[in-house]
Amino acid sequence: MAKRRQQAAGTPAVVALTAAGVEFTTRAYEHDPAHPSYGEEAAQALGVPPERVFKTLVADVDGVLTVAVVPVSGSLDLKALATAVGGKRAALADPALAERTTGYVRGGISPLGQRKRLRTVLDASASGHATICVSAGRRGLEVELSPADLAGLTGAVLAPIGRA
Repeated sequence: MAKRRQQAAGTPAVVALTAAGVEFTTRAYEHDPAHPSYGEEAAQALGVPPERVFKTLVADVDGVLTVAVVPVSGSLDLKALATAVGGKRAALADPALAERTTGYVRGGISPLGQRKRLRTVLDASASGHATICVSAGRRGLEVELSPADLAGLTGAVLAPIGRA
């Protein structure tokens, strides 16, 4: 990836990336509210393989909100997520609670720049790519960065939490 830093759309995620001084590229597209999947829409609109576009999900693991970042080409394995953080049970968090806690709207939740920093687990498949795309904090805006930078900035644990 070329050494570029673009400051677009001043979302908290973009602000956090800029402040950290890591390499990233913002990638915008026209969001279609009728599209059934935010992540698949991003992959299609940006022409990026779905295994390189990651969705951010908020789950409740034994009463603690936890962020899971998995490829849009698959789904989250809740049992594997619980195991990755030493928990017993996991369930997707209530969307309204996820929005309030992160400061982002559903379909635009970024693992970066959240209102309250939550423990984060990044699917291990991310390490197989030079760069991945995650939400930049609003629908229609993604950020492309290295998985190592994402893990470093979020304090993420890498674990096999996605399933095809």
